[in-house]
Amino acid sequence: MSIKPIIIVPGESKSVFFEIFFKTLKSKSFRSPLLLICNFKEFKNQMKIFKFKKNYEILDFKILKNKELNNKTIYIIDVNPDNPRMYIHNCFETAFKLIKSKFSNKFLNGPINKKKSLNKKYLGVTEYIAAKFNKKKIGMLIYNKDLSVSPITTHLPLKLVAKKISQKLIKEKVVTINSFYKKNFGFKPNIGVTGLNPHCESILKINEDDRIIKPAINNLKKKKINIVGPLAADTIFLKQNRVKYDVILGMYHDQVLTPVKTLFEYNATNITMGLPFLRVSPDHGPNEKMFKKNKSNPQSLINSLNFLDRK
Repeated sequence: MSIKPIIIVPGESKSVFFEIFFKTLKSKSFRSPLLLICNFKEFKNQMKIFKFKKNYEILDFKILKNKELNNKTIYIIDVNPDNPRMYIHNCFETAFKLIKSKFSNKFLNGPINKKKSLNKKYLGVTEYIAAKFNKKKIGMLIYNKDLSVSPITTHLPLKLVAKKISQKLIKEKVVTINSFYKKNFGFKPNIGVTGLNPHCESILKINEDDRIIKPAINNLKKKKINIVGPLAADTIFLKQNRVKYDVILGMYHDQVLTPVKTLFEYNATNITMGLPFLRVSPDHGPNEKMFKKNKSNPQSLINSLNFLDRK
């Protein structure tokens, strides 16, 4: 197979995924074949709801290795949804088997309700996938060609963030970002790092910005990484400041995801760095309130598929 297929787990049954997926395919085509791992009845039902027409074919997992796929047909591996708690798990497990067999190195998952569909020991889908491939040095990148962001800690309660941050973790995340950009985009990114505390100051004796973040950055500079910080989080996203960076690294999830979503809304892609394959996801949740309303924006899914289709 000359072009690897994109393996897709649509995610929650009651989400906006199929709506934005059909809108995406109506607006453009992709070089890569598309393989959905989901419940076929739900797929067919939503095709009718959104009046979408395209050739599709149900495939048996066992024959995939000898099957030549094309980009004119949507391929489907049917998964039984009778046990809702296991449905997402079974979809992911099927996808992981295909990836581990080298069938493809391109994976996209639709929005997942973490509370409902993931084991509580995982902070999020990023951590769940990393654990399945035994990878610890990973990172979340919310990618936009003009400015991307990455949080040091992901779906961690705010009161635990300061305890989690360390020089080792910061250095690992920055090296992961630097390597990812060199491998996938062909250049070393300019990285700006936020402080943890307001204005990088603290009234306490222990100031994480001085004791942890600044020494980590100084060490990384010695490794010829283009990095600056710690910088005040309340001004780093101002227009005259953010243009200096390809990536802004924050200390916690909402510190950097809130401003980047304000700037770009749906025009971004959630990428997991550090995996032995490419994994992306639209940068939004299931949005169950908009289920079947035909009002959702497909731009983030378009960006996600475009990224995988480059390879």
